[in-house]
Formats: sequence, structure tokens, C-alpha cells
Amino acid sequence: MTSSATTRRVSTARDGDVWVVTLDRPEAGNAIDLALADALVRALDDRPADTRTVLLLGAGPRFCVGGDVQGMAAADDRAAFIGALADRWHDVVRRVVGCPVPVVAGVQGAVAGAGIGLVGACDLVVAARATKFRPAYGAIGLSPDGGSSWALARTLGAPRALELMLTNGTLGAADAHLFGLVGRLVDDEALTTAATELAHQVAAGPVRAMVRTRGLVRRAATTTLDAQLDEEARLIVESAGDPESAEGIAAFVGKRPPGFA
Repeated sequence: MTSSATTRRVSTARDGDVWVVTLDRPEAGNAIDLALADALVRALDDRPADTRTVLLLGAGPRFCVGGDVQGMAAADDRAAFIGALADRWHDVVRRVVGCPVPVVAGVQGAVAGAGIGLVGACDLVVAARATKFRPAYGAIGLSPDGGSSWALARTLGAPRALELMLTNGTLGAADAHLFGLVGRLVDDEALTTAATELAHQVAAGPVRAMVRTRGLVRRAATTTLDAQLDEEARLIVESAGDPESAEGIAAFVGKRPPGFA
């Protein structure tokens, strides 16, 4: 990696074309407090414009245990505290969903609460086989936030999502992969390497076409076929006028690997 920095609970580093953002509060399981949420917003906003993929990781044995329950317990006005934290975390999720380049996540150990919403906002997710996913809100008498209900409902379907959330259940990595919450499983010790390799693979591709594809896939479940066809037609024309397409077609015809930029 060519450069790195740490900004209060989140570390960043540039690894070639990949902007690596790491939740860096391992002593607390990367629990989300306002400082971590603020730092993650800044880290995403500070992505160098010429990087082509974001890689999201969590330091330590757990990716993210969700909101900082200790902070909630200590707050004088608990509702105001939780409301402010949810609002700021939603800024994070919106930035991930709307990121101008693809976002890859590598997760391990525990992914709980609002951490599930963060994972669900990413484009590609690699999970260590021992990872456990747990909504956890019911255990402390809260309803979901952070996009976790959205992520679980769209991947598991409403019946399974409700079963998991209303019983305070746990989803293993194998089932998370089967149902589509994560795209790839790897051995625990291989997680960082596998996620990094995937991020570089994505960075070498036509990232602007990938972002258009991301939008089409996310909207597909909530639009009509006619509307989807119209949007596909609009975006493929947009892609055809992009230098990525010129390079891809020239490489195909010339029987050489493409060099997207």
C-alpha cells in the first residue's frame, strides 16, 4: 500500500487503484458510535478520485457488532442519542450505496445490527466461513436501523427476514451465502487476501459500466419490466459512448486484454 492514515476509529490506505477503508475500533468489536460514523463518512468522502474501487474491512476478530450499546446506556437522553447515531450512520449507508465506484466488503467474526445494513449496501461481499450475522435489535428492545431491514428483506425475503429479526436469531455464513446476503465464502485465514484480490479485479474492469449495472440490479425489484427495459436502453447507449466501451470492443476485436481507465 502506498499511503495510509488513521482518523479516529477508521483507517484508510491506498493500494494502487483500491481505496482501503478499515473500521478500526477492534477493542470494541468496531461498535458504531458517532466518532466512528463521522470518521467513516470522511473516509468515503476522501476517496482519491482516481481510485477505482473501495475495499471495506474491519480490524480485529469481528467486522462490526452494531451500535455502541455502552454509549446508549450512558446517554442522558437515550432517544436523542440513538436518533443522532442512526441519522449519521444513514449518511454512511447512503454514501456506500451511491459511491461513484464499486464497493467490496470483506467481513469476519460478527456482523450485527447496523453492521448488516452496511454490508447490505456494498456491491460485493466476501465473508469468512465462521462469520455470524445477527440483527440483535430485539435483544435490546429496538427496531432496526442502518438499512438492515432493507438488506435482509431484499436478500432473504420477508418471511425469513422476519423470522431472523423477531426471534433475535443468527444467520451463519453458509446460509448468508445461500440466501444472497454475501456473494463469496472463503476460509477465515484467507479473508483479507481474497477480498483484496477481488477489489483489484473489480478495479481493473469497466467501473463506470459496473456502476450503471449496480443501479439496474438494485432497481429491478421495484420497477416494471417496461420501465426496466427503458432504463437498460438508456444506460447501454450511455455506456456505448463511454471510452470504456471503445476500449472493451477494440480489445475484443484485437484479441487482447482490455486496459480500462
